[in-house]
Amino acid sequence: MIYDCPSILRLALTKSSKGKCKLSSLSIIEARKLISEKKIGSTKLIRDCLSRIKKYNEHVNAFIEVQNEEVLLERAREAEDRFNRGMVKGPLDGIPVAYKDNFCTKELATTCGSNILRGFTSPYDATVVELLQDAGAIMIGKTNLDEFGMGSANLYSAFGPVYNPHKILSASGDIYGTEEKRVAGGSSGGSAAAVASGKCFAALGSDTGGSVRLPASYCGVVGFKPSYGLCSRWGLIAYANSLDTVGIITKTVEDSHLIFVDIISKYDERDSTSLPSQLRTFKSSTPSNSRFSHDLNGLRVGVPQEYFVSELSEEIVKLWRQGISNLRSNGAKIITVSCPNTKYALSTYYILAPAEASSNLARYDGIRYGHRSEKDSSQPNSLDEDGGFLYANTRDEGFGEEVKRRIMLGTYTLTAGSYEDYYLRAQKIRRLIQSDFDQVFSKPNPLQHHNNPNAADNNTGKEGVDVLITPVATSISPKISDYAFLPSRNDSNPELPNAHDLLSGVGFLNAYVNDVFTVPANLSGIPAISVPFGISLTNGYPIGLQLMAQYGDETTLFKVAKILESSREES
Repeated sequence: MIYDCPSILRLALTKSSKGKCKLSSLSIIEARKLISEKKIGSTKLIRDCLSRIKKYNEHVNAFIEVQNEEVLLERAREAEDRFNRGMVKGPLDGIPVAYKDNFCTKELATTCGSNILRGFTSPYDATVVELLQDAGAIMIGKTNLDEFGMGSANLYSAFGPVYNPHKILSASGDIYGTEEKRVAGGSSGGSAAAVASGKCFAALGSDTGGSVRLPASYCGVVGFKPSYGLCSRWGLIAYANSLDTVGIITKTVEDSHLIFVDIISKYDERDSTSLPSQLRTFKSSTPSNSRFSHDLNGLRVGVPQEYFVSELSEEIVKLWRQGISNLRSNGAKIITVSCPNTKYALSTYYILAPAEASSNLARYDGIRYGHRSEKDSSQPNSLDEDGGFLYANTRDEGFGEEVKRRIMLGTYTLTAGSYEDYYLRAQKIRRLIQSDFDQVFSKPNPLQHHNNPNAADNNTGKEGVDVLITPVATSISPKISDYAFLPSRNDSNPELPNAHDLLSGVGFLNAYVNDVFTVPANLSGIPAISVPFGISLTNGYPIGLQLMAQYGDETTLFKVAKILESSREES
């Protein structure tokens, strides 16, 4: 059963015992307003976030590393001084943010949640990190993730799993009670959990197959994946190059819009996949001056019939229908559409992503940086029968079970005997999935038109839709026990199954099928956003809805997302 609430996250965070608004409930826009009115300062924001990290992180495990307190307070004081002198750096000056631990940072280690990079510190910052720092953002820490981004539950991390923080925010103050812990979602679970529990005001994640949107839905926050190529991937450690996208996790749609449009959507010559400036002049389905109006008259919203899968829980279906109804009541026309190749998306993803991963992760040998096995380093040039290999032991010790599994799967896919049957066929199906979206959207794909300006417009003569609305996941946040296979048993977490528990069955497959609604957007490169829309009456956990738009049409996507968010709050 579902009911709409004013704001899933903010309802839990907003009121303290004295009825006063908590700083942790503020959006970036609200915090900036209070700073401009001199009602609060950056120092107060930093202290509040650090207080929540100290209180809750041992229960949530959202952060792998937190910046030194004195460093944070000094930067907060510098931001306050700039404000007093009228020399504000940018829209995030003095705002605490976090980065998923696969973004390179010079000040804090970058581990990718893996033992093979434990303790590694990058000599440079990722481009998006530089852009946020130039805008005044203060890095409060690096967040936990599935190792190298491989997972949908944030259970596959060398630093332990991330737990859904929603019960921490309950009015009773009881951290978890006797209820079994639930997953935060992955692979950007640490970033979503950090924002959801008020430990920072925004966080960056990476989205390869839904790794920002899925945890955002589970944790009750906004998760946004831009069009591929609009945000630089330079300094984002690769999992699958053609699928990886920088993602944004915030408390509100407007906050995501601020970070994307005003700060990180920039061309970067260091990233070969970054879209050049001359190709960024996209035409939106809605005028820019109506970005956050409540008028959807003339807008067409598509409902893909293939997303009504048997695995969908009744709760999700009811919420999806209510979201559709809310958009209709705001003037949108609802159209049933078909994306027939969607059913192949998950299989295609789990061929292409591991194939790219097996190539990308070949660089980790422990010779130049990262973990180095004592077994390898003792006899680096020997190939004797006692096991004196150059880097075999290093990779065996450094990589977790899930990463090894995907490397093996990808390596097999790229072998001479399997390349044509699997990899090439998956690439062809990927093109069909992209074509499905091009067929249903009213706007033509700007990249297709640029590459072949004389080609006939497939959208000519037919009315398409402007956005699609779908579920994000088939259910609410699963319990830890719903996953029958985990990499190892942790003595401090006895509820975690043993590594040699069932290797098949529903629990094991949960780690893969949860991305079924999110991977199509990555395969086609289109923008998508997860908006928190309701909570389950059964157990009180959040549920989100997903919106998708044509490549480059983030303006329309944000407009509809804001209205969907507002319609929930007004219900």
